[in-house]
Amino acid sequence: MPSTPRALRLYAGPKARQHLAQHGLRPQDVGIIPAAAGGPKGLILGPLDRFIFGQWLPQSQQPVHLVGASIGAWRMATACLDQSVAAFERLERDYIAQHYEPHPGKKRPTASQVSEQFGRSLQQFYGGRVQEVLSHPRFLLHLVASRGRHVLAQEGPLRTPLGYAGAFAANAVHRKALGAWLERVVFSSHSATGQAAVLPFGTQDFRTRQVPLNSHNFMDALQASCSIPFALRAVHGIAGAPPGAYWDGGITDYHLHLRYRPPATAPIVLYPHFQQAVVPGWLDKVWKRRHRASPALDNMLLLAPDPAWVKTLPNGKLPDRNDFTHYGQDLAGRMKAWQGATAASQQLADEFAQWLEQPDLSCVEPI
Repeated sequence: MPSTPRALRLYAGPKARQHLAQHGLRPQDVGIIPAAAGGPKGLILGPLDRFIFGQWLPQSQQPVHLVGASIGAWRMATACLDQSVAAFERLERDYIAQHYEPHPGKKRPTASQVSEQFGRSLQQFYGGRVQEVLSHPRFLLHLVASRGRHVLAQEGPLRTPLGYAGAFAANAVHRKALGAWLERVVFSSHSATGQAAVLPFGTQDFRTRQVPLNSHNFMDALQASCSIPFALRAVHGIAGAPPGAYWDGGITDYHLHLRYRPPATAPIVLYPHFQQAVVPGWLDKVWKRRHRASPALDNMLLLAPDPAWVKTLPNGKLPDRNDFTHYGQDLAGRMKAWQGATAASQQLADEFAQWLEQPDLSCVEPI
């Protein structure tokens, strides 16, 4: 029988590679961990999350900035919970088991229906535990959401599609032009000393606001970061934040291609990701030239599955949102495929652990 291909590929920016050549990779070297939007694709990173946050990173003591959008926001908030390994396992189970039954006579659930059910899921997951997230002694959490401006400042059956059409056209001209329609809003927790966390990345690239994350707005901020336009309703009235409609953080920052500023004492941006390319915004998916690496990623070590290994997964691909349509009401079929993919992805964590024991720069490719 043919052997299973190697699962993990490593990509590094020039500064990260220089650090690896001198020191290898130690848990105390990590200053920032980003977590991308991408829906079910993020499931493939569950074993890596459990290894990094449950076994490897606890061997160090430095503060670490966790930056997440959409499912990445959910993952990074979960990392801040006590007993995070069990919490990550529950996140995987809950995400795989989510099911939205359409109303009678409808082919798909409504956005309102999905939002209400998803909101209840977040309450069940984090209810009574928000303070665990906000008071983590080491992790500084940054949840990214996208706030509508002008036409998109309010949600409506005409305003929303017209606004996003305008946003797409503006983004096609220049990414910064998207800022006329949507702005990046980052909800940030406080440090252990009670000081507001400073953003671990520059904001000259795109219109940005920072809002303190607290017990009054945590649930809404997290739901907003996960609220895909048209699939879910926008979130309004977030405590302490500017008024308006808030949607998925992946719209402005799909893969968090940000100008990272890690501290000199912990200079590595460790990025478990589901592909090599770090796409700036969701609307940039069609603009391949924007998928290239940039100096913003110089300190990054990116972990991603090998495309050849991905082809060995159920359906020959990563889990994705199209599976909801493909499987329809066949919940058992979709769950089986996704569980097969997440079980196989343990190989990613195992290979990373092996590489950490004997870091081999010949295995590290340019980002």
